[in-house]
Amino acid sequence: MSALPASAAPALIHWREGDVDHSALWRSESGMQAPKKVVIANDQTPADLAYRLACEGTALLWRGDFQNARQLLQALARRADHKSAKGKRAKTPTPPASASAAFHLHRQAQSQRARTLAMLLIPFDADYTIPLRRAPDVALACNEAYGRPDQPFVASLRELLGLIGAHEWRRNGVDIAVLEAKIHPHYGVFSPIRGEYLALVNEAPLPAGAALAFDIGTGTGVLAALLARRGVARVIATDMDPRALSCARENLHRLGLDARVEVQQADLFPAGLAPLIVCNPPWLPGRPSASIESAIYDPDSRMLKGFLAGLASHLAPAGEGWLILSDLAEHLGLRPREQLLGWIAAAGLAVVARHDVRPTHPRASDPDDPLHAARTAELTSLWRLCAR
Repeated sequence: MSALPASAAPALIHWREGDVDHSALWRSESGMQAPKKVVIANDQTPADLAYRLACEGTALLWRGDFQNARQLLQALARRADHKSAKGKRAKTPTPPASASAAFHLHRQAQSQRARTLAMLLIPFDADYTIPLRRAPDVALACNEAYGRPDQPFVASLRELLGLIGAHEWRRNGVDIAVLEAKIHPHYGVFSPIRGEYLALVNEAPLPAGAALAFDIGTGTGVLAALLARRGVARVIATDMDPRALSCARENLHRLGLDARVEVQQADLFPAGLAPLIVCNPPWLPGRPSASIESAIYDPDSRMLKGFLAGLASHLAPAGEGWLILSDLAEHLGLRPREQLLGWIAAAGLAVVARHDVRPTHPRASDPDDPLHAARTAELTSLWRLCAR
């Protein structure tokens, strides 16, 4: 977890157990505030009661068997999903007025579901031990996400399961076909599971004399590794997130590329000029609701606009900037194509070429996805840009 500023006090959660008042450190990677009302729950707590309390904003601090807590969370999820489906059957829903309205309603529903399921809480000892029957050893997963343990705390079971899942992703890695190798994402660093944009970067013609490249917002380091594997002699990969920097360095070391790729902490561009500058910014304008969503949502398109505005002044003569971007935002009515083209022109850039590919991830062909209409029209593009 990111260190708190010196002036910030740790968030605490308070509850009464028996006749004694208690408090503990509250942890939430999503930024969720500590629940104001907390009751004790255990193996005898009915799922219907737990769901009603969670919907009302009352958190349940678990004191029973850990595996039973997991089963209760699954029961809460079934009730949340059933309520949504039941509401749709009860009356014919009014179609959203626009694609953007449908998107915002979808995010609102996701957010409400997440808040409800986050109300089941788990206690942790100072060494990341969970003081519950049949609790797993989660010390390594917690250490990867939170850092060194120092004091007891309380967190949601749903967040803990996310930490465990992220630990498994990091341990097992993600197969990257164009690298013929694995990338190991760290907690809070977006996993490169959409191979279509990697294929675009692998197939686009490199600019002449591209012995140096900048990878802006490197994340796991996958694009920097791909450029190095394609023959770029030196790559400088930047990011602002300490987790991403650590993740990229570890992946590049695993691939034997750390001598050719330098990872720097920088807000967008490093110093100097390069004949090739690559950026895969978050694709949707909007505010992330959790740290992991920072790779998806870009408030006010800050990173996209910053990359475009600074690109010309960092390109070597005859160099190219490669922007990897989905047009999903356009189909959702969040950012028109004319606006993107206007930013490109205003930055003194011209489009050399654009390479498109259709996404192949499961949601692209799922008719039950609330955003199905937009996803079926989506294209992922590699925009090759040059200074005018």
